[in-house]
Amino acid sequence: MKQHDIPVPLCNKCALESGSLFKHLSPDEIITINFEKDFRQYRRGDILYQEGNRISGFYCIHSGIIKVYKTGLDGKEQIIRFAKAGDYIAYRSVLSNEPACTSAKVIEDCQVCFIPSEILVSLIKTNPEYALELLKLACHELGEANSFITDIAQKTVRERLAEVLLFLVHDFGIDEQQYLKVSLTREELANIVGTATESVIRLLSEFKTDKLVELNGRKIRILNERGLEKISNVFS
Repeated sequence: MKQHDIPVPLCNKCALESGSLFKHLSPDEIITINFEKDFRQYRRGDILYQEGNRISGFYCIHSGIIKVYKTGLDGKEQIIRFAKAGDYIAYRSVLSNEPACTSAKVIEDCQVCFIPSEILVSLIKTNPEYALELLKLACHELGEANSFITDIAQKTVRERLAEVLLFLVHDFGIDEQQYLKVSLTREELANIVGTATESVIRLLSEFKTDKLVELNGRKIRILNERGLEKISNVFS
């Protein structure tokens, strides 16, 4: 991973972002993180960490997209979430002092800051405001996981795929041509929905026939967001 003279992002600039947890840190705490962190670059397909491994720190995503997933007994992936700029990953394993319960793989070239475990633990012990915000983040992610489990149990594959497309619109946005700003393989889509790749291919073809989406290789153009909402029952 060559740096190619790319400047290391400064945490004080990240702290200015409205959703950043770093905004709850003092200037001295930010200086400490800037000094202790390790700036890293990864390419699509690179693995940051694997399920079952011990992790000596957590990652703050500066750019790119990373998928966080679990692997079943049959080797099939189940994507839990996507991490993008501003997100934390692996912090829960650090806090619980347990091996990683997920794996993380790059799906869009990324830049991350790796922050040692002892820094996170120290911040939680000395900065109550930061600790509370981190707890809120963990609770929010737990709530999303609970919703996902409910969907798997109660919704059809068609409903779940429509909901996943809406989630991708909400999380990553669409460009001026209405294409999703994230490019996923059909297998990756299937691993989010929790079904076979063949089922996703068939349902996307049906969505295309119904003029809900347009397909161009891995790129998906959203033509009828309201129609997808109706299928997903996301607001019911």
